[in-house]
Amino acid sequence: MKLFVSVDMEGITGLPDETFVDSHRHNYERARRIMTEEANAIASSAFEKGVQEVLVNDSHSKMNNLLVEEMHPDVELITGEVKPLSMVQSLDETYTGVVFAGYHARAGQPGVMSHTMIFGVRNIFINDVVVGELGFNAYVAGHFGVPVLMVAGDDGACKEAEELIPGVVTAAVKKSISRSSVRTLHPKKAQVLLKEKMAEALEKRGEIKPLKAPDNPVMRIEFTNYGEAEWAAMMPGCVIEEGTTIVRYEAKDIVEAYRAMLVMTELAMQTKFC
Repeated sequence: MKLFVSVDMEGITGLPDETFVDSHRHNYERARRIMTEEANAIASSAFEKGVQEVLVNDSHSKMNNLLVEEMHPDVELITGEVKPLSMVQSLDETYTGVVFAGYHARAGQPGVMSHTMIFGVRNIFINDVVVGELGFNAYVAGHFGVPVLMVAGDDGACKEAEELIPGVVTAAVKKSISRSSVRTLHPKKAQVLLKEKMAEALEKRGEIKPLKAPDNPVMRIEFTNYGEAEWAAMMPGCVIEEGTTIVRYEAKDIVEAYRAMLVMTELAMQTKFC
């Protein structure tokens, strides 16, 4: 068995606000350590349940947050940014299952630090389904025929996962009080929970099906600002829907849509507000 683990940061135990997830802020180094310990808890449980290979993909911001020297020695790590598949880089059909750890709710929803890719995105639609990072990544996994077995993060992320992926195992390590405050487990107790839930997810792996995206999906990204929409629409194949801040892209498959989304959001961040 092979396991792919995508680790974001906002949904890691004990992290309530941006001072923990911004590399320039004072709580960041503390958060990196807890993030690394949670990745290790998941990996150690997977190895105990017979998984032969665990690939961990650092999936937050510059994607170089996990402390490689403190990772489980049998784990392989993808670190650094500029990756064609970003949060699910190197995932393919050879994997038994996927785990999303440290995940958060999508933009506009209750949950600590909820957002979708960049703060300029209000919604992403795949045909008529609204998705955040969790949902879009799950669709890419489904493209390769790989199910999302477990999602760990705040209660908002877990609720989102349960609504989207039938049978998925979830591990809520903290409950959102507001977008910048949480009621959290102690990291040690969270690691025990993650180990238990990982074991449960592997036992259930035959019951959880890959999340399949529609053929030739239409992706629509709703931005918060018209300037962001203008920048995103500069990518060939994109059009702004008249009277809105929604940019439309018709893709041949979900992987193309995902890569288009990465380019569109990067372009949108060029917008100046002053």
